[in-house]
Amino acid sequence: MKIIRDDDHIPEDLTGAIVTIGNFDGVHLGHQEIFRKIVRQAEETHKKSVVITFDPHPQKVMHPEKRPFFLLTPLQEKLNLIESCGVDAVILIHFSNEFADVPAGDFVENILWKKLRLSKLFVGYDYAFGKGKAGNADFLKASGRRLGFQVEEIGVVETGGMIASSTNIRLSILAGNVGLATEMLGRPYGVSGTVVKGYRRGTGMGYPTANIRSEKVIPATGVYAVVAEIEGTRHNGVINIGNNPTFGNEETSAEVHLLDFEGDIYEKNITVFFIDRLRDERRFRSPEDLVRQIKKDIEKARKILASHTADLIPEIRVIKR
Repeated sequence: MKIIRDDDHIPEDLTGAIVTIGNFDGVHLGHQEIFRKIVRQAEETHKKSVVITFDPHPQKVMHPEKRPFFLLTPLQEKLNLIESCGVDAVILIHFSNEFADVPAGDFVENILWKKLRLSKLFVGYDYAFGKGKAGNADFLKASGRRLGFQVEEIGVVETGGMIASSTNIRLSILAGNVGLATEMLGRPYGVSGTVVKGYRRGTGMGYPTANIRSEKVIPATGVYAVVAEIEGTRHNGVINIGNNPTFGNEETSAEVHLLDFEGDIYEKNITVFFIDRLRDERRFRSPEDLVRQIKKDIEKARKILASHTADLIPEIRVIKR
C-alpha cells in the first residue's frame, strides 16, 4: 500500500481512483464496509482504491481543550489496518487550523478533482468535512454531478444493538464493555505500550506482573482476560486495571500477568488484546485473600481464552514506507 503524505505529488496511476475520505479512527466494521466497497469497485473497473485521511486527528486540533483525546488507533496502527483491507493507497493530509478553514468546495475542486480526477467517492452515513462541515453527502453529490464523478453514501453498520462508530466504541471501552467493543471493531481491542517497572508486589505473591503505559483508550478499572503479544509471540494473560486498593495505591496502573511465562520483558513493547472482563476491581482484607482471588481469576481466564478464536486478532507489523 502506498502512503502519500504530500497531496501535491499524487502519482499518476491513482488518476480516476475509487476514493473514500474520513478520520477512520478504530477502523471498525463500518469503516471496513466502506473499504471493501472501494476495493471491490476498483478491481471491477481496473482502477485504484484510495483512502484519504488526516493526521493529527481533527479533534486534537479543533478542540484542544478536550485533553486527553484518546485515539482508538494511533496513525501507524490505523495504516496497518487499512492496508489489511486491501486498499491500494492512502493520502495522508496534515490537519491544521489553516486546513480546517478550507471551504469544502475548494477541497473538492483542488484535491479530489484536479489532483485525483476521481471516478467515484464513497462516504460514511454521517461524514462531513470542510469549513463549517459543509462537505456532507448532499454537497458531495451535487459536486459530483457538476464535475463528473459519482458519490455513494454508505449506511450504518449495527451490531450488538448499537451502531458501529468510533464514539460508541470509545464509550464501550471506557465502560469496560470490551465484548461490545470487539463486536463493533470486528476484532479484540488492543493497547500497545512499553513495559515499565511497577511496585513488584505481584512477584512477591508469586504472580509477577508487567506494568504497561499507553497513550490509547484504557478500559474501565477491573480485571480482564487478555492475549498479549511481545516480539511476535503471543501469550495468554490476565490484566488488572486500577489502583490496587488492597495496597492503598492512588495512581491508576495496568498490570498484566502472563500465564505460563518466564522471562524479562521490561522496556519491551507489548500489545494487549482485551478478550473479556472478569470482574470489578475491589479491596481485599489481606494479601492472602487477594492471592486466592487471583487464582480464581486465572482459572476463569484460562477457560475463556481456551475457546477464543486467535484468528480474530490482527497481525502486528509495521508498514514499509
